[in-house]
Amino acid sequence: MKLDVLGSVLCGHCPAACCRYVALPLDKPRTIRDYDDIRWYLMHEGFSVFVEDGDWYVQIESRCKNLRDDNLCGVYETRPQICEDYQPGDCDYLGGDYGYDHLFTHPSQLEAYVAQKLGRRLGDRSGGKRPAPTRRKREPGNGRLRRVQPADAETVAGRRRASR
Repeated sequence: MKLDVLGSVLCGHCPAACCRYVALPLDKPRTIRDYDDIRWYLMHEGFSVFVEDGDWYVQIESRCKNLRDDNLCGVYETRPQICEDYQPGDCDYLGGDYGYDHLFTHPSQLEAYVAQKLGRRLGDRSGGKRPAPTRRKREPGNGRLRRVQPADAETVAGRRRASR
């Protein structure tokens, strides 16, 4: 436990910020779809995403079930290893610099980041679609191929009815 300058336990004065969230690693986004998935996280209450030393994490605000009313751990002696490994220098109570490369708490922040980094807009479905494929059809008489756009379902159905 971290002690303050008077020798008392800081945890007794702290709102237990470190026990009120979970941070999980994410694969580094590589495609526009990856960024769009991260945008989806940010659309949920209590979620944020941060980048630290190039690594991406999703942070979920969620109070530990073992946190007592006095903000001390109710299972301190048998707490999980991840809690035991938490170093005093990492203490959220001190409000220090987290060293984030980026912190996203709202989808618009990620959207601006992607627009700057990739020059694309998240959620824009028109930019990524390919035009309909073309087919080749033999022209009557000369046998040469010409490109034709595929017909829509209504046109095809009408041609079938007319040919019967």
